[in-house]
Amino acid sequence: MAELPPALSGFATTFKSMFRKVTTEQYPEEKVPTQPRFHGRHQLNRYPDGLEKCIGCELCAWACPADAILVEGAENTEEERFSPGERYGQVYQINYLRCIGCGLCIEACPTRALTMTNEYELADDDRGKLIYEKQDLLGPLLTGMVAPPHSMVEGTTDTDYYQGKVTKATPEQFEEAEEQRQAGV
Repeated sequence: MAELPPALSGFATTFKSMFRKVTTEQYPEEKVPTQPRFHGRHQLNRYPDGLEKCIGCELCAWACPADAILVEGAENTEEERFSPGERYGQVYQINYLRCIGCGLCIEACPTRALTMTNEYELADDDRGKLIYEKQDLLGPLLTGMVAPPHSMVEGTTDTDYYQGKVTKATPEQFEEAEEQRQAGV
């Protein structure tokens, strides 16, 4: 059998694809769930008692090839403790206008403070709203957590936190947080 000229073989490919079923996703109306390892919006995680995992080391900012992350660390004090250990991330910003979603910041984080969620709807008509601040990135306070600043669980060290030995806030921490909330602090 004679071989088709290259131009006709190209048309044959086009002609075959004309009769295939079209796959159309009705995106805004029907949202398809993402895959488990999808790289979406970042989240700053907390320990089970509510203290923040971020220690302000700035490794995520150094690892970011797009220079989308700004971290400024500060010293923890016994009166105002936001994370176990000496430091915490006082300022934490991610500029989603620059972020390329590569996940190198996640790999660089020594305490697993930074992870990526499956949230992907990050578009906005105001550029300023796409620079997420620390309060936008922090994970929610779940049952058993107390909003920082508060002291570490009594009798524990920062190593106990890093090894996952702290499970939730103590009743004393709950009472202290409730008193502060009622006093308007």
